[in-house]
Amino acid sequence: KRFHSGFIFPRRIRVLSETLSSLIAPGSSVLDIGCGNGAIASLIRERIPTISITGIEYQLRPGCLIPAEAFDGHRIALPDSSRDLCLFVDVLHHASDMQGLLREARRVSRRGVLIKDHLCRTSLDRTVLRFMDWVGNRAYGVSLHCRYLPENTWRDLFASCGLTAATWITRLPLYPFPFSLVFGRNLHFIAMLEKGTASGSS
Repeated sequence: KRFHSGFIFPRRIRVLSETLSSLIAPGSSVLDIGCGNGAIASLIRERIPTISITGIEYQLRPGCLIPAEAFDGHRIALPDSSRDLCLFVDVLHHASDMQGLLREARRVSRRGVLIKDHLCRTSLDRTVLRFMDWVGNRAYGVSLHCRYLPENTWRDLFASCGLTAATWITRLPLYPFPFSLVFGRNLHFIAMLEKGTASGSS
């Protein structure tokens, strides 16, 4: 745990904040859904000082680095199109209703949804991802639903919510060598999702 928090975690949040920041327009209003302690969001705000970024979290953590409120994990208590962008960082695979929460994010956002999550193709991928989730979340009592999806299933989910991946990034140097050989391996992606028409909607 000490190794993860002192060596792995700082690199991870630095790389993620750099990549996510490159996809957020200056002046945007951003809602970080499942913001945790706000570490990534606060670094994004440092990189883009003109944005406003707030968070919602199922289990609010003391000392969160951004303004944050509690939510029930399903319904976002904000009006339609009230934020430019909604952000998920390793959150959707924990949701009991992934489609429902993603549809809520689409409703709240004006421009789209920015997501970082995992890719799973094999049983080995699933085992590694479960271990990573356990290490990263065991201290916070986060439910580990372990809904890790392959790329085509993610894209189908996005389409069902009226979202299309305009940007898809899988080369994320989150871990140093040799840890990247186990915990990298294209197990991660970032996607900028643009709003369209939901599948089956009128």
